[in-house]
Amino acid sequence: MAYKRLEEYGLIGNMHSAALVGLDGAIDWLCLPYFDSPAIFSAILDDEKGGSFSITSEDAQDRRQIYFPETNILTSRFGGTHSVAQITDFMPIGEKVDDPDLVGGHSNGSGRGNERRLIRYVQGVMGETTFRLDCRPKFNFGATAHTVEMTDGGVIFRADTGERLCLSLPGEYSIRAGGVVAEFTLGPREEMTFALEWLIEESSNPKKLPPVQGEQLFHETVEFWREWVARCEYSGRWREDVIRSLLTLKLLTYSPTGAIIAAPTTSLPEEIGGERNWDYRYCWIRDSALTLQAFMRTGYIEEARMFMRWLGERCREANGAEHPLQIMYGIRGERELNEVELNHLDGYHGSRPVRVGNAAHGQLQLDMYGELLEAVYLYNRHAYPISFDLWRSLSNILDWVAQHWRTPDEGIWEVRGGPRQFVHSKLMAWNALAKGLKLADERSFPASRELWIGARDDILLEIMENGWNHELQSFVQSYGSDVLDASLLQLLNIGALSPRDPRMITTVSQIEQRLTRDSLVYRYDPAASPDGLEGKEGTFAMCTFWLVEAFTRMGRLDDARFLFERMLGYASPLGLYAEETGPTGDLLGNFPQAFTHLSLINSAFILNRALDRGR
Repeated sequence: MAYKRLEEYGLIGNMHSAALVGLDGAIDWLCLPYFDSPAIFSAILDDEKGGSFSITSEDAQDRRQIYFPETNILTSRFGGTHSVAQITDFMPIGEKVDDPDLVGGHSNGSGRGNERRLIRYVQGVMGETTFRLDCRPKFNFGATAHTVEMTDGGVIFRADTGERLCLSLPGEYSIRAGGVVAEFTLGPREEMTFALEWLIEESSNPKKLPPVQGEQLFHETVEFWREWVARCEYSGRWREDVIRSLLTLKLLTYSPTGAIIAAPTTSLPEEIGGERNWDYRYCWIRDSALTLQAFMRTGYIEEARMFMRWLGERCREANGAEHPLQIMYGIRGERELNEVELNHLDGYHGSRPVRVGNAAHGQLQLDMYGELLEAVYLYNRHAYPISFDLWRSLSNILDWVAQHWRTPDEGIWEVRGGPRQFVHSKLMAWNALAKGLKLADERSFPASRELWIGARDDILLEIMENGWNHELQSFVQSYGSDVLDASLLQLLNIGALSPRDPRMITTVSQIEQRLTRDSLVYRYDPAASPDGLEGKEGTFAMCTFWLVEAFTRMGRLDDARFLFERMLGYASPLGLYAEETGPTGDLLGNFPQAFTHLSLINSAFILNRALDRGR
C-alpha cells in the first residue's frame, strides 16, 4: 500500500479506543483495548510492517465516505460501472448491547466486552460487487510475533505474549503470512458482517455473527449517538460543523474516567520527513480544560462533570508535591509516560522517529494553571458548585503559582530547547490567580488573598515591562526577544487587555502581518526562535481560531467571519482537523486533534453571539 493523506481517513470509536478508516476501506490505525494500548494496526506509521485490516473493491471507480448523520458511524461507498456497495464501520457502545450471540459469548446487559469490538457491516446496493478482505494484525506496533488459529466461525490471532484478537468470518477464507484473506461477492440487499474483538477470558471463543446482528448493532449505535447529539444546546450558525467537532471530542473521551486525550494517534508528523513527531494519546490538563469549556458552552454538563471528577483526583494526589500538577497524565491518571523510540517503524512517509510515551510529562508549563482555573471558574458558575475539598486542593495550587510564577518554563508549545520566560506562561499564571480570586469571592472561600493579589499585580506589571518590545510595538514570545507568538492573542481573549488597548491593536496587527499565510496562522517561527528541534511546521489550526476570537472581541466581525469560514474549508471531507495545516492545505500532525475541534466550537460560539448582537 501507499501512504494516504490524513484527510482520506475517518475516525470511529467508542470512548475506550478509536480507529482510522481509510477511503479505500483499510483500517490503518487501531489500539486495543484502550487508546494508549500498543497498536495492532499501525500501517499509517509503516505501510509494510504496521499491519492493517482492509475490505476493498478493486474494481471501484468511485470511492466516497460519509458519516451517518449525527453519529460517529462511518460509511464507505464503492461505485463501479454497474455496481454499488458500501461498508459501514463503527464501534458499538458497551451499555447498549444485551445479546448472548455476540462474539466472545458475552451476555450481560453491561455490554462487557463490547468496548473491545469493531464492526464492519458490508452491504450490496446495486449490481454485483466483489470484495477482497485482508486482515493482518501486528501486535505491539509490529514488534511481537503471533500465530493464527482457525475456529468455528472465524480465527484467533494469538500473540507470543498471550494477547488474543478474534475475527468472526461468515464466509470462506484462507490463512496467509500471519493474516487472513477472503474474497466474496455481494448483490443487491446481500450483506455480511465482520466483527473484530480483543479477547480477555481464556474461555472466550468467537462465534458467528449473523448479518441481522450487524444491522441490529448499527441501529443501537445510531440511537446512542443521536440521543447524545440531541442534548446539544448550540443552535447558531455553523451548527453542523460544531456538531461534528463535538462528536469528535466525545470520541476522544475515555468514558470510565472522564479523561480527554489530545488525539488518538502517535507520531503523525508536523513536517513530512521531520522529527516533530509526538505521542498524543494522553490527557493534557490544558487541552482538557479547554475541551471542558467547549462542552459546557454547548450544554454537555455531564461530560464536564466527569472530567472534573478525574481532575479532582489529580489535585488530591498533588497535595504536597514539588510541582502541584503534571502537564499530562495517562487516561487512568498514570504519572509515568516514559518516551521511547520504535526504531523498527519507518514512520508516516518516512517521518522518524516514531515515539511512544511523551517526555514532556516532566516539563514545567505554567500556562496550564490559567486554563485550569478558567475552566473551574466557568464550571462552578454555569454547571455545579465545586466541593470544598476541591477548593482546598486548588487553593494550595494557587499558593504555589503565586510563589513560583517567575520560574522559567517550557511553555504552551513544549519546547525542547530549554526553559525561558515565556510571556504566555506569565499571562496564564496571572489568569489562574485572577480567576482563583473571583471564585474565592463568589463562594466566600478561604484564600491567601494578599499573596494572590500581590502576585497577580506583579505579573501583569512585569508583562507590560518585559514582555513588550518597543521597536516592534508588540508583545513578544519571551522576555527580551523580538519573536512573535500567536499565543499572545490570549492577552485579549482572556480579558487581560481591552480590545481597544493600543498595545493589543498593534500586537494583533503584527501577528496578522508576520505569522499569517493565506488567512492561516503559524504559532511562531522556529527559525527565529529555536526550540531544540530541526525542521519547520505547518500553520497551527488552533491559533487561526484564536485570531477569529480576537477579531470578534475587537468588533472586526466581517474579518472574523471571513477567517472562520475560510478555516472551515481546510477541514477534511468528513469535517475533521489535524493539529496543523501544510502549505498546500494538507493536514499535518496527530489526527484528529482535540485542540483544533475545541477551538472551532469556542470561536463559533463567541462569533455567533457577537453576530446576533450586531456588534
